[in-house]
Amino acid sequence: MRRLLVLTLVAALGSSLPIIEAVSPSSIRSAIAGQAPFPQPGRDRKPASHVQLPDDARSAFIAKAQVWKPTDIATMDLRSGPQGSTTWEPNQVVTCDYVERPMHGNTRKFFCQISEGDIVKVRYGDHNGEVQGSVLATRLLWALGFVADRVYPVRVRCRGCSSDPWNSRARTKGVTEFDPAVIERKPAGREMWNGDRKSGWVWPELDLVDPGQGGAPLEHRDALKLLAVFMQHADTKRQQQRLLCAADSLSAAGVCEAPFLLLHDVGVTFGRANGFNHNGTGSVNLAEWRRTPVWKDAGACIGDLSKSHTGSLGDPQISEKGRQFLADLLAQLTDQQVRELFEVAGVERRGGSSDSVSAARIDEWIAAFNHKRDEIASARCDH
Repeated sequence: MRRLLVLTLVAALGSSLPIIEAVSPSSIRSAIAGQAPFPQPGRDRKPASHVQLPDDARSAFIAKAQVWKPTDIATMDLRSGPQGSTTWEPNQVVTCDYVERPMHGNTRKFFCQISEGDIVKVRYGDHNGEVQGSVLATRLLWALGFVADRVYPVRVRCRGCSSDPWNSRARTKGVTEFDPAVIERKPAGREMWNGDRKSGWVWPELDLVDPGQGGAPLEHRDALKLLAVFMQHADTKRQQQRLLCAADSLSAAGVCEAPFLLLHDVGVTFGRANGFNHNGTGSVNLAEWRRTPVWKDAGACIGDLSKSHTGSLGDPQISEKGRQFLADLLAQLTDQQVRELFEVAGVERRGGSSDSVSAARIDEWIAAFNHKRDEIASARCDH
């Protein structure tokens, strides 16, 4: 009777059962027990969005993982960004309910419930460079074919928020509007978890990807490293990268057939990488980004990327195949797309009277972007 009950429940759950490989009936019972029968206010429906990855399956996942998938770059709409059933146009007003939840990091953010079971992260603040930086980096990664979070610049009307929920976290009465603000969405697919923790990865583990087992070739992995240099992305501690099973790629046996290495938090970019991931220096600071070259040693193709104290990537050496691969991708971006990238991110709103960052015109950002793109295109690597 117990076996019949398990089989009935498995049939009802179908492909949503969060498993990564064939499991025992006791494991199935544990997975089922972790699922709430109905969405509960103030909680995500986590079992529908992640898959368990045991320690002994992690190395095989990474060995077979991809970091890039082809896109039609010249047709990508960098202004609207990735589309889906719950996405937003730039500057759209989004109303949500404040969710009291522990928050980590050093920059302003809060969680807000859009609808039952749908809780999103909101970044906000006039002097929070991650608002603009997260849009710049994720839109560029997405357009070129690398997997990252989806970030939408909007105006958020929060019911129950204080005027500064990062510093005053108690729920209040009334509605507070946040502008500038961005909403963060996860890419399509399921994140891999180990127990109650999200499975992250560090950049040296890119060397564990095995093309012989179907994993990403060297040129894709080196192109991603070089793009990190281009964006000056140094906040590369383990939790800033995630393991992702692409949508509809979990087999009937519970095996992920399309594993990806995902960039999760890329807001401290388009400035200059620094040891403590300081927002003022590292996030959308044109003066710092413009004066930092792509190459520390152009002859040896060593990228100029200062490694932060908690980071896992610094001054990477890039192969000729990787350099050429990224150069070809960047060359496909049109002038209009580059302009729309900086416009939609709102870079001209970055900086102010109480900020160490000076506001810069979009044309200045475009010139710096094109100069860095030329640095990559004109280099030659001997290995």
